[in-house]
Amino acid sequence: MTRAHPLLPFLDGTARRARFEVPRAPARELPWVDGLLAGAADVDITPPPGMPKAGYSSNAHDGSGFRTRLRARVLHLRAGTTSLAIVQCDLLGGSSVLQHLVAAEVADDTDVPLAGLFVGATHTHAGPGQFLGTDFYNRFASNRSGFDPAWAQFLVERIAGGVRDAVTSRAPAALAFGATEVWGFTRNRSIRPHVHNATVTDRRTEPQRPFVNVNPELHLLRVDSLDGDGGPGSPLAAMVVFSVHGTGISMKAHEYNADLWAYLVGELRHRITPVGGVAPVVGAIEGTHADVAPALRPGMAGHLEAKRVGRGIGAEAAALHDRLGGSLRTDVVLGCGLREVDLEDAAGSSIAGVTLPRRPAVGAALVAGAHENVTPVVHRIPPFRPGTRKPPAFQRPTNPHGAKWVIGTRWLQPVVLPLRSFPRVIPFQALRIDDTVVVGLPFELTVETGRRIRAAAEAALVADGSGGGSSDRAGGGSGEAAGVGRVVVSSVANEYSGYVATAEEYELQHYEGGHTLYGPTTERFVSAHAGALVGEVADGRTVDEGPSVRRWDLRVRRYLPVPTPGSGPDKNRSFEGSARFTAPTVREDGVWEIHWRDVAPAALDWHEPIVRVERSVGGGEWEPAEREGRVVDDQGWDLEVRWLGDDDGVHRYAVRWFDPAFGSDLRHRFVLVENAGRPEVTSAPFD
Repeated sequence: MTRAHPLLPFLDGTARRARFEVPRAPARELPWVDGLLAGAADVDITPPPGMPKAGYSSNAHDGSGFRTRLRARVLHLRAGTTSLAIVQCDLLGGSSVLQHLVAAEVADDTDVPLAGLFVGATHTHAGPGQFLGTDFYNRFASNRSGFDPAWAQFLVERIAGGVRDAVTSRAPAALAFGATEVWGFTRNRSIRPHVHNATVTDRRTEPQRPFVNVNPELHLLRVDSLDGDGGPGSPLAAMVVFSVHGTGISMKAHEYNADLWAYLVGELRHRITPVGGVAPVVGAIEGTHADVAPALRPGMAGHLEAKRVGRGIGAEAAALHDRLGGSLRTDVVLGCGLREVDLEDAAGSSIAGVTLPRRPAVGAALVAGAHENVTPVVHRIPPFRPGTRKPPAFQRPTNPHGAKWVIGTRWLQPVVLPLRSFPRVIPFQALRIDDTVVVGLPFELTVETGRRIRAAAEAALVADGSGGGSSDRAGGGSGEAAGVGRVVVSSVANEYSGYVATAEEYELQHYEGGHTLYGPTTERFVSAHAGALVGEVADGRTVDEGPSVRRWDLRVRRYLPVPTPGSGPDKNRSFEGSARFTAPTVREDGVWEIHWRDVAPAALDWHEPIVRVERSVGGGEWEPAEREGRVVDDQGWDLEVRWLGDDDGVHRYAVRWFDPAFGSDLRHRFVLVENAGRPEVTSAPFD
């Protein structure tokens, strides 16, 4: 059943603000299920050109097409009385709007509750924004501002469809959760604040701990289907949790892309797909990555470097996936908890002796940008320059923001940025999956922040007798079903609420500290809440706490393009000229390119296939082209599709085939596939 969508009144973009609400559905008890059931779905969420891109703020550009598609992968698990759906999106972050609207959308025809719906993200900086639950980040995360109800509705419909498909397809399955360490592909981009942390680790037992400035842990959840007799089947789905920013592609790029995550997930999927079998659904979510960047070669940001880093990490993930084959089990415990803390409630802003300031503050260091993508000129000028902290003599004892220089002063900033525009409801989520608890938080968490949150969670597990400590990081995870041996912390889940740096990192006021909105005690506040929730869900129960009605009041701006009259299938669709080859350079692969004319971008379905490459096999026959065993089409990483613009009503596009097959005597051709009623068209052959 499809519900009336709360965003419908705002889709035309004429309203100045979108005011809508979603009642919190009462928790219902589910019937017991023996063993494990699992289902999965892969949903394309690539939009048409024209959407602002989120992650690089005003330094970003509107999307002009795509190089790698944006996707939402859904993994559904059902065991005991618990039902989970983990959504892994190629977006900047999760969103409270998406989480609540999707939960409401699927409530009547699935058994997935709000507390069991986890909306995580890869944190690519090359996907659209304008779907978040706060005015502040809909305004400042992208190159243009505003909440787009049409784009948000598109995401809700696509993700809800994926959840339904995953639940409908569920069948007996087995799973294993393991971890490994991946080195050499990441670096700490904010090393001075990191090494400023006071270490509490005993150097006699872990002597290298003070020098580990990245989070090397790659966690992988492997889910396999079972055959008809309950025996081993084949890979059904996999989920990766790893800590690295989605910033391998330059902020100057105009196309949508999933950044290095497209290559990580693609490599893993390719390596674990059975020969002649169906490819599993493979997705990923962020770990504790706030101060971790991909280890790019200097001056080489782009798809070549993103591919090198992503495929390297993907290969390590595939090796772990293989090792977990001997740890698969069906007798698993599932649990879930969602606690939404309302900071408008005086009780909600305090826990364990820590009280967040009522008023958040944006630090000057935020304007300068992160270290690998700084704002030109500004990043050199105090107080914006990283490391420019307020001297102790200027830090008032009553000021909860300590060393932070507040943009516009603490008097003017509230006038320009009203309190309602900031994150005021903070979601904390914990999912128990076998011997692992995944903690989902809406912040970007630094490496050390993540360690402290995990330590708080492990302490809570020890206190209530549910477990504690990390299980075998070489890929184990076959402990007793009754105990929890691993805590995995994930950033940017269910909303985007800025950063959390430790108090020591905050003191130095680099980008991470300047972007910690609620002051130097934020990490302690978050750790306390995360630990409490983990302790409650460890025994497999469901916790669902928060406002009885979630409400949003967001400034509206429509960006998703609307089909224009006269853009139907009667217009001509044809290739223009012949394909042209450009030789590779040190920064870019060689490429075949051809242009075509078509209807306006809004009249095409960009979330459906648009183009592929075929090769001649003689006798006038053609077959799909392949590269390294992968089909060459716009579902992978070989083809870029871009809108070139409108010339007196004639819309022109380009398709580019990167890293084409060399040394072959076969001829090739581009094929525009049927899309939104547009006919299939083939180009002239080339070689």
